[in-house]
Amino acid sequence: MTVESSFSGAHQLIKSNSPCENLHGHNWRVALTVRSEKQESEVGWVIDFKVLKDALNKELEKFDHKYLNDVLPVSPTAENLAKQIYRDLAADLPVYKVTVWETEKASAAYYEQEHK
Repeated sequence: MTVESSFSGAHQLIKSNSPCENLHGHNWRVALTVRSEKQESEVGWVIDFKVLKDALNKELEKFDHKYLNDVLPVSPTAENLAKQIYRDLAADLPVYKVTVWETEKASAAYYEQEHK
């Protein structure tokens, strides 16, 4: 099961030795994928899509219209955003993978070897 949402945020990739060192922003897109070997018996789902959407949207509020260098404890790359979102949500959900798109054609995904 996968849900998607988005947020707007600015960042600088310090020490990247690229134009990305300059302050710039993106309309980030985020996909949250969960999985489980068990489905809720009567309905037949792993989890309600609304629960996933609400959890993802609440998580993304941390980043929306923010300077991401001040929000993340590490460099605010798409990879690090995916990892942070994964780890924050995995405490309460059977998270399988988080994918973050910086642009329409560039994304990074994070997942861990031991999936729930």
